[in-house]
Amino acid sequence: MKFLDRYIKIIDWYIIKKYLGTFAFTLAIFTVIFVVFDISEKLDDFLKSSATMGQIIFEYYGGFVPFYLNLLFPLINFIAVIFFTAKMADQTEIVPILCGKASFNRFLRPYFIASTLVFIISMIFNQLVIPETNRLMTTFENTYLKDKFTTRSNVHIQLDKSTFVYMESFDNKTNNGYRFSLEKFDKYELKSKLMADRIGWDSVANKWKIYNYTIRHVDGLKERMESGVEKDTTLDMKPIDFDVRDNIYSAMNYAELNEKIEKEKIRGSGIMVNLELESYKRWVYPFSTYVLTLIGVALSSRKVRGGVGLPLGVGIAMSFLYILLIQFSTVFALKGGLPPIIAVVIPNLIFGAIGVVLAIKAPK
Repeated sequence: MKFLDRYIKIIDWYIIKKYLGTFAFTLAIFTVIFVVFDISEKLDDFLKSSATMGQIIFEYYGGFVPFYLNLLFPLINFIAVIFFTAKMADQTEIVPILCGKASFNRFLRPYFIASTLVFIISMIFNQLVIPETNRLMTTFENTYLKDKFTTRSNVHIQLDKSTFVYMESFDNKTNNGYRFSLEKFDKYELKSKLMADRIGWDSVANKWKIYNYTIRHVDGLKERMESGVEKDTTLDMKPIDFDVRDNIYSAMNYAELNEKIEKEKIRGSGIMVNLELESYKRWVYPFSTYVLTLIGVALSSRKVRGGVGLPLGVGIAMSFLYILLIQFSTVFALKGGLPPIIAVVIPNLIFGAIGVVLAIKAPK
């Protein structure tokens, strides 16, 4: 308490309470808006599905609300900061603070204390909570709302340095692959090649079964053929590795995502950029709390004619530009070859520079 009394004064507590209170209120408003619009859009799908009311509320919306609040977290935080700061400026509360020998940097202190709390919550949600709630939502969507019959064609996977897998097609509904082949090499020499009409996943034994197979064993100039009707085999792959849904990575926790990235480095199935983007976003995007707080205070701390409306309008426009820049950088990473770490960092760097310039000019 002595530490808090020394560094956090009455005016700091006043701003912190306004910050967190307005932020919580804005979160509640956006939650209601999200749910109302989504219910109006998916009501027919809910009625046609066999899902119970409890499943819809606790599984679908239990994942839907955290996901979209986290997605628009920068916008919500930005609007909250601009709204209550502009209101303070309109009520001539900021002028006495700055006239009382408090610098603009000192005025920013309570904002960054409050934004640190929001940053910690955002980081915890990104790393621990959101993946689990996304798992609930994606499972519900893929079970009740989306067509579960999906097929992936021409599958090539490298299981390790010497083992390669090919399937002409894989059916995610039945977990069966067709026209399957498995090649094993010793450096550059082929040692064995297995070909089968079908491979299926045994969910009870957690193993693969191959049907109508032929194995060609190669030992220098000697070759040996082996064939059979059915055979159990253990391979370092699971049906989820062939999932073609676009929401699968957001439902992975930190350990699962890292494990997937390490396997992808060997397999090279073309999803590395998606995995790295998902991983970097969880670490980098919470820092937008500081960036947008700085911009929000710099934009709205000056009293202007027209009251709160003008700063709020400018703030909403800039927050949408921020989200748009995130989407552009993501597309350039997926389609244009931009390194994922750069694509994730660019929005914060650009808007961070804008925030510093605005903060320097704000006291003047």
